[in-house]
Amino acid sequence: MASQTIVNSAQGSVVGSIVDVPGLQVGHFTLSERLTGCSVVLAPGGAVGAVDVRGAAPGTRETDLLDPANLVDKVHAVVLSGGSAFGLDAATGVVRWLDEQGIGFETGYGRVPIVPAAVLFDLPVVRPGDDPQARPGADAGYAACQAASTASPAAGNVGAGAGACVGKLFGLDRCMKG
Repeated sequence: MASQTIVNSAQGSVVGSIVDVPGLQVGHFTLSERLTGCSVVLAPGGAVGAVDVRGAAPGTRETDLLDPANLVDKVHAVVLSGGSAFGLDAATGVVRWLDEQGIGFETGYGRVPIVPAAVLFDLPVVRPGDDPQARPGADAGYAACQAASTASPAAGNVGAGAGACVGKLFGLDRCMKG
């Protein structure tokens, strides 16, 4: 399916981005050492979240908090990262950045940022000269927060999408860059 850009003729602005939702910001960090990275959606004022985890080997962090029966009713950020299970560490950098901003769920003992995360399996995507051990970590998550803004975010081969691959159903030797 081709992506579409919709122009609001009344204002002449591009619409249809996640940052069109008031209070949301998006930031990406792409590693230079290989095709991988992370993306963050910040909701400093908190936002209601939901999740449907699927896949043969899902990698997630704090998604159980999104169950409506739980105490926490808002998230402060959502992280998507490459690097398979290693990429879950990117959420640690997002938690650190939010903590420095004083953003989080008030516990009575301090604020705890609520940051669900999910990862992509992009490990097979390595170009000649790439470092196969390079993976998004806490510093990448922190950098994605620093880059976050309300400007229409980049899409495609950036952040978590940098190393996204498809065609793994019939074996990793058949996967290709998505």
